[in-house]
Amino acid sequence: MKKILLLICLTSSLQFTHAQKSSKPASSPKLVVGVMVDQMRWDYLYRYQHRFGENGFKRILRDGFSCENTYISYAQTVTAAGHASVYTGSVPAINGIMGNDWYDRSLKKMVYCVEDGSVKIVGGVGNKEPMSPKNLISTTITDELELATNFRSKVIGIAIKDRGSILPAGHAGDAAYWYEPGSGNFVSSTWYMKELSSWATAFNERKIVDSFYAQNWKLSFPWNTYVQSNINDPAYVKSPFPRTLEANIGKNYGAIASTPWGNTLTLEFSKNAVNAEQMGADSITDFLAISLSSPDYIGHTFGPNSVEVEDNYIKLDKDLANFFDFLDKKIGKGNYLFFLTADHAVAHVPSFMNENKLPGKSMKASKKAELETMKKFGLSRLIESQANYQYYLDRHYLDSLGVDFKTVKSYFTNELNKEEDVLTAFDNADINAANLPMEFKEMFQKGFNQKLAGDVQVIYKPNYFNGGATGTTHGSMYPYDSHIPLLWMGWGVNQGKTNRKVYMSDIAGTIAAMLKIQMPSGNVGTVIHEVLK
Repeated sequence: MKKILLLICLTSSLQFTHAQKSSKPASSPKLVVGVMVDQMRWDYLYRYQHRFGENGFKRILRDGFSCENTYISYAQTVTAAGHASVYTGSVPAINGIMGNDWYDRSLKKMVYCVEDGSVKIVGGVGNKEPMSPKNLISTTITDELELATNFRSKVIGIAIKDRGSILPAGHAGDAAYWYEPGSGNFVSSTWYMKELSSWATAFNERKIVDSFYAQNWKLSFPWNTYVQSNINDPAYVKSPFPRTLEANIGKNYGAIASTPWGNTLTLEFSKNAVNAEQMGADSITDFLAISLSSPDYIGHTFGPNSVEVEDNYIKLDKDLANFFDFLDKKIGKGNYLFFLTADHAVAHVPSFMNENKLPGKSMKASKKAELETMKKFGLSRLIESQANYQYYLDRHYLDSLGVDFKTVKSYFTNELNKEEDVLTAFDNADINAANLPMEFKEMFQKGFNQKLAGDVQVIYKPNYFNGGATGTTHGSMYPYDSHIPLLWMGWGVNQGKTNRKVYMSDIAGTIAAMLKIQMPSGNVGTVIHEVLK
């Protein structure tokens, strides 16, 4: 009898030990899924929380980890720079992406962040501009994953915007897909493939965008319940709901980007990529980099206090819940590492601020400082180009006249500082001399790329920018543009939150630590230790 009892005890002990071993997480996640929301303020997580279901944003906040005080560490808070910073763990001064566009003095033209004349579009129609990650001069965390696995990992970037898919996919990614408005197709370039994958072609042929148009844009709740939005001022109400989209069926494929259905379309394409490419199907970690572009289009048009923005996030919450359900079933709960962040936030509409006795201004472009400088030195021209709130002075012209460049630049900067709307203007060659707190100086230092930047930087007062009565924008150093969400969930992620200040450039380094791979070549960020389990 004693022998039988001993045998039972040993068997139970072995079963318990086996259960313990099998419950341990894998040494690496099967899949890393990064979602960047194009234009999301951190406060949306709580402003609209009463509208969210239990399995979208709330699930991440409940089961995952939230870095509540995440900021952009450089000044140019725009889409391309944000995507590049997250995936390189770097800043424009090093990774070379200092804006969506910048002026190239050697080429004497504006350069788009992902333009590349040496490649061709794949899967599109017409003569669209070819795109690639050529202008990104640092590796990405996705590149480093490919290097770490000897290119056995599968890396795919997906977005409506080309820059939203290309920069995260990196140089060594297997594919980057973006949406072509003219054809309604997700396309790529010969940087990644000779011809579009068969599954992507099949998805494009379905034209599911038309099925979304057929549903129009209906509010998730009655209009008068959108108490967190400005429902009474007609200046912010573009047209009554539901918004009719049916007229776009079969023709205006670009209109989908300015509706919440753009998010749904992007996530549906992403699911197809996971299935067709068998992402997460083996022990080698794969990486799916998704960027949701529609919130940016909606936010620019209507502003953060609009019903449109609130409803977009209500619908996005449902889309995320659906996507998590897909990942749980396909990859397995706890087998994938998920993070969500934003490339930038957004300013309030100035007229809305003024109506509520708050500072802000929708400005008109001023040429007063330019004209005064030209008059002072007898010039027929002064500015060669403008980009990212920077002025590129016409150096060759000034040299040809024998005019001292530094003298002209100093005078022009002083004239800018006389303008009422300007907080400060300074010489980019001497950022340390700018009359700014050290925190802001560092943002401009990190954003200043020696070969790409202009000569003079101008900073307008908070919530002052060029724009119309109802629209808004982003791009400044101020918290309303630079304070973004950062959420983690799944494999290797702790549960909780931190209010310690961290930066978007810390994301890549944190992932590198979790995957036990090298940080990107231009990495300046540090590991967010609180996230790690």
